[in-house]
Amino acid sequence: MPEIIETTVYQLAELDETAKDKARAWFREGGFDHDWYDAVYTDFEQVCAILGVTFKTRAIRLLGGGSRQEPCIYFRGFWSQGDGACFEGRYAYARGAPAKIRAYAPQDTALHHLADGLQAVQGRNFYQLHAQARHRGHYYHEYCMEIAVERESPFGQDMTSDAEEIIVEALRDLARWLYRQLERDYEYQSSDERIDEAIAANAYTFAETGRRFG
Repeated sequence: MPEIIETTVYQLAELDETAKDKARAWFREGGFDHDWYDAVYTDFEQVCAILGVTFKTRAIRLLGGGSRQEPCIYFRGFWSQGDGACFEGRYAYARGAPAKIRAYAPQDTALHHLADGLQAVQGRNFYQLHAQARHRGHYYHEYCMEIAVERESPFGQDMTSDAEEIIVEALRDLARWLYRQLERDYEYQSSDERIDEAIAANAYTFAETGRRFG
């Protein structure tokens, strides 16, 4: 025979600190099963478009059938050996990149330095350098990018001796920059303050011990 059992449930703010930590741990376990990094990826795509990087894409199947194309950007994190970010795509000279990146991200000196370096090496090679970046291996960090640099000279001129190293390192720096943005965003989204806001917004309730009710 069915029975009615009454129990007392609590909002997060009503729990003691030990129970709050347990409630937050419950939220963290499932709170990042969505594409929490979408905003970081969107920003990265804008940065790359300014600098002259176009991404290779891959097909992603949709639940309702069909598919959509997504840029080949990968990462794994955080705080383990082999963690990092990488991408696949093509780099070519982008006119006015140093000025445009300063307008887009005026405080980001790392991007300013990167754009300046690319501009300088392109100038020494009559803006004819391009590169292809491909992912290799089972990890996702900047050294998993196989980068081939060439010069498209109508007269068959070789690239300057420093060109390949500068382009390769710039693209790897770009992958490092992405990873730092992802790490910062993850730390923000997983902070106690942000999780408390999310729990409150969803009106989740808990037992006195911090176990999720329902």
